[in-house]
Amino acid sequence: MAAARYIAIEGPIGVGKTSLARRLADSLKGELLLERADENPFLERFYADPRGTALPVQLFFLFQRARQLEELRQADMFADVRVADFVMDKDRLFAELTLDRHELDLYDRVAASLAIEAPPPDLVVYLQAPVDTLLSRVARRGIGYEQQMGRRYLERLTDAYARFFHAWQASPLLVVNAAVLDPVHNEDHYQLLLAEIDRTRSGRHFFNPLASALA
Repeated sequence: MAAARYIAIEGPIGVGKTSLARRLADSLKGELLLERADENPFLERFYADPRGTALPVQLFFLFQRARQLEELRQADMFADVRVADFVMDKDRLFAELTLDRHELDLYDRVAASLAIEAPPPDLVVYLQAPVDTLLSRVARRGIGYEQQMGRRYLERLTDAYARFFHAWQASPLLVVNAAVLDPVHNEDHYQLLLAEIDRTRSGRHFFNPLASALA
């Protein structure tokens, strides 16, 4: 298999996927595709009132994904490397986590009407970290509405991601222990991960370097 031309970075809130996607796109001189969560006008209210705003949050993201997919289709997929901080399929992961069964049924009906068929990435890099690490990073980056996020929500989210990628078969998958690896702020760590990304051409791989190797 040739080197990946479309790479998606994924993982729960606070794990560092957007920062890594930015750095990777810069290294590979590729186009950066961002989730643009800050465009969702319901997201801030969701953290204060999850039950009252879960459905509009998810529907906004669903329509946003459809628009991003159309942009992706119109682009020349063979011209450049593209690095995204999301996979299209993860929308339903959040929908299942936040919606009740009636809302989820409506969400599925809307999704079916949009007929979203996303091209699979050539490689998905799934970043994992313990909940305590995620909470610490969320607090450190200081986005106001995220500070209302409860520990229980992050626990459920990390579990949902683990199940989601346990069943993932759409493309090669590199699972990275982002608790001990800091590819955003540490150049040596980044180069280790970059080499691992370059080597991963098929199947499922786990990158969990010993702490001693990262000193």
